[in-house]
Amino acid sequence: MMYEFCTQTHTGLLRGNNEDAATFDAASGIAVLADGMGGYNAGEVASSMATVRIQAELKRWLMDVGQLANGKEVRRAMDICVHNANLEVFTAANTHAQYAGMGTTLVVGVFQGGRLLLGHIGDSRCYRLRRGTLVQLTKDHSLLQEQLDAGLITPAQAAVSNHKNLVTRALGIDDNVLLELHEHAVEEGDLYLMCSDGLSDMVNDAPIAHILETDVELEEKADQLIRIANAHGGRDNITVLLVQTMVESKKRGLVSRLLGN
Repeated sequence: MMYEFCTQTHTGLLRGNNEDAATFDAASGIAVLADGMGGYNAGEVASSMATVRIQAELKRWLMDVGQLANGKEVRRAMDICVHNANLEVFTAANTHAQYAGMGTTLVVGVFQGGRLLLGHIGDSRCYRLRRGTLVQLTKDHSLLQEQLDAGLITPAQAAVSNHKNLVTRALGIDDNVLLELHEHAVEEGDLYLMCSDGLSDMVNDAPIAHILETDVELEEKADQLIRIANAHGGRDNITVLLVQTMVESKKRGLVSRLLGN
């Protein structure tokens, strides 16, 4: 299985700075996205610290032993890398007054062969489009989600709630954080979307699915997602990270056609 990656970010229409961060490493199959929080520019410091640290550590480990590792070992490595990033952000927040209270949400994926090891903290999400059906693979760590799970509010009430941004779990707030981790089987043709809530709060699933199904390059799909979030108000930073699957033989065939061979 081969993977194509693409990420784009936008400040949105109302914010003065961008507290989102996203990165990927195609060679090792890593994708990381974070949505920071905190006063002044602390949110963007937290998200940048988390994405850079996690990507760098995971890449080193995967390049050394990842291809020989089983799912349990990869999950353990992800836990360790997230733990180290959490301590780095937490220490900075408690050492520098300008960073006090900073933290970040997180969604991190390792695409390896025919599987995805997916972890998340907070309300940044990962969706999968498979054969025309969009499914949310992550479940928000938020007050709103807890109210939904408890039956205290309906999905319709949740859609207009004023508590959308109250997360119950974030990286860097305490000296320890729990990464929710799951393994998913990957199929040829799957398209994965990681995003900050600047997209998911602004746009319903149906328009997102429609854009993901369009027959255009990943960069154009990412651009369309950002444009529709801004068209719906753009009240927050918007970041998307797309991962498209393709079997290796078809990837080679596409390259050959492009080269005229």
